[in-house]
Amino acid sequence: MPDLVAPPARPSKAAAADAPAGRVQISDVERTFATKEGARTVLSELSIDVTPGEIIAIVGPSGCGKSTLLRLIGGLDLPTAGAIALDGEVVRAHDDHTAIAFQEPRLLPWRTIAQNVALGLPRGTRGRQAKERVAELLELVGLTHAANQRPREVSGGMAQRASLARALARSPRVLLLDEPFGALDALTRLKMHDLLLDIHRAQPTTVILVTHDVEEALYLADRVLMLRNLHAAATEPERPRAKVVALGSTSGIGALGSAPTTEQAPEAAADPRPNRGSIARLVPVPGSRPRDRGARTFTDLRTSLLDGLGVHKLTNKENA
Repeated sequence: MPDLVAPPARPSKAAAADAPAGRVQISDVERTFATKEGARTVLSELSIDVTPGEIIAIVGPSGCGKSTLLRLIGGLDLPTAGAIALDGEVVRAHDDHTAIAFQEPRLLPWRTIAQNVALGLPRGTRGRQAKERVAELLELVGLTHAANQRPREVSGGMAQRASLARALARSPRVLLLDEPFGALDALTRLKMHDLLLDIHRAQPTTVILVTHDVEEALYLADRVLMLRNLHAAATEPERPRAKVVALGSTSGIGALGSAPTTEQAPEAAADPRPNRGSIARLVPVPGSRPRDRGARTFTDLRTSLLDGLGVHKLTNKENA
């Protein structure tokens, strides 16, 4: 395989544990779709190495290929060029080593919560073994009391917890989450963040999360992968990187905003890819989980990423 984007230097706690966590290698992936207007490339020159037990969050503007990338990793679609491998085996179709949870719980309304979770069990799991595994998962997500209720009888957050339990039922090496908390209210979403981290500690696996919420990405992930819209880039100039702005000298993070500068940010020096292809930025998140949402490093990095997404601009310290 060609050279891949290097994983973070610090070892993952999950990788050190005896857990079904998979390594995902994405190598020069491109995905092009045929449209009435001609070929449309959504992903291009995308390479990244995801280490076992790592949590990667994918952010970016609409149309940049976030969900497409998730489908490729899960084997629900195939790249036009390049390759994706799970533990060294090229992904050619969906298998039981990956599981996907979506924004909507997608529970079967005529089945109980326990029966919906049981749908995720590996083929051939029956009887006492199946009951014990479902009970274990329901306890893990705090739904033991709702085991015999129907989806219409539980809240949205409870339904999403059941969806997560179903995805975990086969102990996947890679858990793919496509905006799983996007439809929840703010308070429930915060609780789900902590639940996901609890699940990750209890059953470590590799997690790849698509989200539009930058704060969610920073709170949960080891690294944040920002994708660019390839077609917007054709008409909009690339936002220049910024020098370290308002992050403080001890943060160790290069700002990624738009304040023009002739200096090269530390991240840019460590990641010398040219400004082409789908990867706009790949940002390591400092500190260990759970993170303090009010910490200066956290809020500054959030501001930096929002600026990279064009939400607002950074302000230099001297002008603050």
